[in-house]
Amino acid sequence: MEPFIIVAALVIVGVTLSVMVLRGGSSSQSIEERLSELAALGQSVTLEEIELSQPFSQRVLVPMVNALGQVAQRFTPQQTLEATRHKLELAGIAHQVKPVQFLAYRTGGALVLGVMSLLVAFTLPFPFIQQLLIVLVAFMLGFLLPGVWLGTKISKRQEEVSKSMPDALDLLTICVEAGLGFDAAMQKVAEKWDNELSRAFSRTVQEMQLGMLRREALRSMATSLDVADMTSFTAAIIQADQLGVSMAKVMRIQSDTMRMKRRQRAEEKARQAPVKMMFPLVFFIFPTILIVLLGPAVIQVMESGAFGL
Repeated sequence: MEPFIIVAALVIVGVTLSVMVLRGGSSSQSIEERLSELAALGQSVTLEEIELSQPFSQRVLVPMVNALGQVAQRFTPQQTLEATRHKLELAGIAHQVKPVQFLAYRTGGALVLGVMSLLVAFTLPFPFIQQLLIVLVAFMLGFLLPGVWLGTKISKRQEEVSKSMPDALDLLTICVEAGLGFDAAMQKVAEKWDNELSRAFSRTVQEMQLGMLRREALRSMATSLDVADMTSFTAAIIQADQLGVSMAKVMRIQSDTMRMKRRQRAEEKARQAPVKMMFPLVFFIFPTILIVLLGPAVIQVMESGAFGL
């Protein structure tokens, strides 16, 4: 058990460092923005003071990650970079983390955990096979954990979009039936809520305002979300726009369909609940009940000496 405890401790350290880097990279301001803010307030500070005012992760960890990313980019195929970019877009963090940076996180996590496990494992009185196993497991976990985190973030974002689509489409349908255009209705939905779907609508409206065709902007939104309901909705809207069909009728049908699908998904999860509850019942609750019920009887039998105990 001791080797696995060591690997778990190394993983916790690696995850902590990754969270520090991600938070520092996503919430920090550039030096130019800080200088502009201070200039607007009438305060005069030096560039060195601005740099020292930044958090440790922004001053030290982020530059190290960027440098490691530049090295990893030289040995990474372009197809892998495009696949990573698409996954970051699906997770909704493409504007915060670049593909090169994410590859640097994976490479850096593997190196950090691998080196730490190497330094720790070979100082302990374990057989060489166990020491090598600790190093290999830590190296693999350091490389795989960022991918697992990204996959979890993608799943949560897609689930949030699926849950919020029926309500958003209802509001979208009401706005269109009230006389608003489709673009203005999408803007209203984006202003009404603050979730992943509303942000996707806002981005689509901005792209259309910048000159992108509606069908291209809608296809781009469907690709960036990769949700089956959104793909069918955008396909229906594009077809209605091209054929000249009433947009309000199409959206009303789509809204009713999305709400029915959400109800079906809820019923499916309700039917899965008894099966999922079986494992904790069998392995945790039933043994405890048996111990509580049969424990006193077993103790009495042992004290009576019925079995010669």
